Amino acid sequence: MNHNVVEIKKGIKLHIINTEKFKTNLLAVFLTTPLNKDNVTKNALIPAVLRRGSENMPTQEAISKELEEMYGASFNCGIEKTGDNQVMKFYLEAISDDFLPQKEELLKKGIEKLIEIVFKPLEENNSFNDEYVQSEKENLKQIIEGKKDNKAQYAMDRCVEIMYKDKPYGLYKYGDIESLEKIQSKDLYEYYKNLISKCKIDFFVSGQVEENVKEEITKQLDFLNEREPEYLVNNADSEQKDNKENTEVVSESMDITQGKLVIGLDITKKRDNLRYIASVYNSILGGNPMSKLFQNVREKESLAYTAGSVYLKPKNNIFIKCGIEIENYEKAVNVIKEQLEDMKKGNFSDENIKNAKTNILSTIKFIPDEQDTEITYYLGQELANTNVDFEEYENKINNVTKEEIIDFANAININTIYFLTNN
Repeated sequence: MNHNVVEIKKGIKLHIINTEKFKTNLLAVFLTTPLNKDNVTKNALIPAVLRRGSENMPTQEAISKELEEMYGASFNCGIEKTGDNQVMKFYLEAISDDFLPQKEELLKKGIEKLIEIVFKPLEENNSFNDEYVQSEKENLKQIIEGKKDNKAQYAMDRCVEIMYKDKPYGLYKYGDIESLEKIQSKDLYEYYKNLISKCKIDFFVSGQVEENVKEEITKQLDFLNEREPEYLVNNADSEQKDNKENTEVVSESMDITQGKLVIGLDITKKRDNLRYIASVYNSILGGNPMSKLFQNVREKESLAYTAGSVYLKPKNNIFIKCGIEIENYEKAVNVIKEQLEDMKKGNFSDENIKNAKTNILSTIKFIPDEQDTEITYYLGQELANTNVDFEEYENKINNVTKEEIIDFANAININTIYFLTNN
C-alpha cells in the first residue's frame, strides 16, 4: 500500500502517497468541520478569501508570480459537502525536482506556499482585507443565486434538502444569501482563527516524495495547536435509516421544457460489507449503460432522456435521477417502481451482476491514474474511519453474491419523490 498516514499532532494528519506515475507533486490541505446553518456560508466564503492574498503574497498577482517562478505551479481551492461535514479544499501542484535541470527544492517551496495561503492569510487590524471579503461575497452570491441554472443538479439538491429537512446534510454547500449578507470582514476573520484551531486537518502529498517530507511538514505546521478535531464520522454504522411509512411526494414548477425527476431511497437494514453490496446493487439498478433503469425507462419505454442512479456512501442513500417529458411523469415513476420490485424478486441475471462488478472495478482501477482522484479516495476513507486499499476493495466487490443483493434490495425504502416540472 503506497498510502502512509502519520499523526503529526493530535487532530492533524499527514498522508503520503508515494508514486512514480507523475511528473508533478500534488499537495493538498483539507479543513473539515461539521455542517451547521450558522457557519455553512462562512465556510464557503473562506477559501475564496484566502486565495486572494497571504502574509507575504498580499495579492492574487503576487501569488501567481510566485507560482510562475516555480515553473508554472498551480493553486486551486474550493468547498465540498461530505456527509455531515463541510470540507475546505486547497491544492498546489508543481513539477517534481527529478524533471528539472537542477534540484531547486520545489516540493519544499510548494509546502511553504500552500501552508502560507491556508494558515497565514493577509490580516489587517485583526480582520481580513475588507475589499477582498466584499468582492468574494458578491461572487458567492452569484453562485448561490445561480444554483437554479443547472436544473438537474438543482432537482437533486432539492430532493436532498427535503429528505434532510432541518438536518445538517440538507444544507446547501455554499450557504444562503441571508447569512451571506450579514458576514463582516472582522467577524469572518475571528471565525476563521477559531476554525483552524479546532477543525480536523489533513495534509496530503502525492508524487515522488522525498524522505524528509514528514520532518519538513511537521516543522512548518508546528505553530498549529493540538486539538480534539470537530467533525462527524459518516459510515454504514452511523447512517442507519428507519423504515418510512409514507413516501413524501413533492412537485415544484419552474420555466423548463424537460422535467427533472429525483427519487431518494433509504437503506434500512444494517449488514456486513453493506457499502460493497450497495455499490453492486446501484450499478445493476442505474449505475451503468446496461442498467435496468437505462434499459427499461430510457431505451425500452422511451420515457426519459437520461435515467440512472447514484449511491452516496457518506449518507447511505441511493438517488434515482431522470430527465423526462413532463407528461410522462406518472408512467416513469411506475416503471421505476417496477425495477425496484424486480430487484427485490431477484429478476436480474448473473450477466447483470458481472457487468455491474466490471463497471465498478474499472472505476477503482483508474483511481491511482489521477493524483487528485486518489487523494479524494483516501480522504473519503479517512472521514469514514475506514482503511480499505484498492486490492481489498476489489475483493469485496468480487465477493458480493446475488443472495446478498436480493436481501439488500428488500431493505430499500422510497423516502421522497421530487419532480421539477414547468409552470
